[in-house]
Amino acid sequence: QLQLVESGGGLVQPGGSLRLSCAAKFTLRSYAIGWFRQAPGKEREGVSCISHSGGTTNYADSVKGRFTISRDDAKNTVFLQMNSLKPEDTGLYYCAADYRCWPGAFGSWGQGTQVSVSS
Repeated sequence: QLQLVESGGGLVQPGGSLRLSCAAKFTLRSYAIGWFRQAPGKEREGVSCISHSGGTTNYADSVKGRFTISRDDAKNTVFLQMNSLKPEDTGLYYCAADYRCWPGAFGSWGQGTQVSVSS
């Protein structure tokens, strides 16, 4: 079990920004980290992922160009900068760890942070 804690969610208006953090209680350097979200009545979906080295990132088409994933291994933290937020971005955001982004098993999850985008 690899313990992760998400933070940074909140309520924002459309077009606003949030920065989510995923803090690990283990050495993060060796792991790829993915961000996922789940809205009420919808299945969980992948949002973004960053490789263990930080050299490779990927994004869901729905967030590409608006979200940026990054990592600071000295702080044992991965970030998700979310700009130009839309109501459809609303959901509970989770981070998860694996050795690679794809195909990732992502067996270790945080508890989530709520993002609400509403006018």
